[in-house]
Amino acid sequence: MKTTEMLRTHPAATGLDADLLVRAIESLASCVQTCTACADACLSEPTVAELRACIRLDLDCADVCTATSALLSRLTARDVDVTRAQLQACVAACGACAQECARHAEMHEHCAVCAEACRQCEGACRDLLTTIA
Repeated sequence: MKTTEMLRTHPAATGLDADLLVRAIESLASCVQTCTACADACLSEPTVAELRACIRLDLDCADVCTATSALLSRLTARDVDVTRAQLQACVAACGACAQECARHAEMHEHCAVCAEACRQCEGACRDLLTTIA
């Protein structure tokens, strides 16, 4: 990804740890893709009715991660309180999705993959969150 290069060339100071910011943005992009694909895979399962909560959390998590990525990518006149709140929401969404997908991981490999992506994203966002004053 061009995340590092783009952030490096931006004239505004981030006020955040650059490595953690890049890790979070890239983890968010991966989580969006994985959650979207997991929801789609769940819809193809013969037990789709049993996967409703998983599908819903996959889609919610993907949407929250999309918004978080966009917010973190905008560096000009950042509002620290909004950034903190969005990261907290993302940590919560990723944690809930990871937990739900883990419940189905033994039966559905796509859920195992999604749970791992959500855990990685949750960790990246939590790490970035700890650096915000």
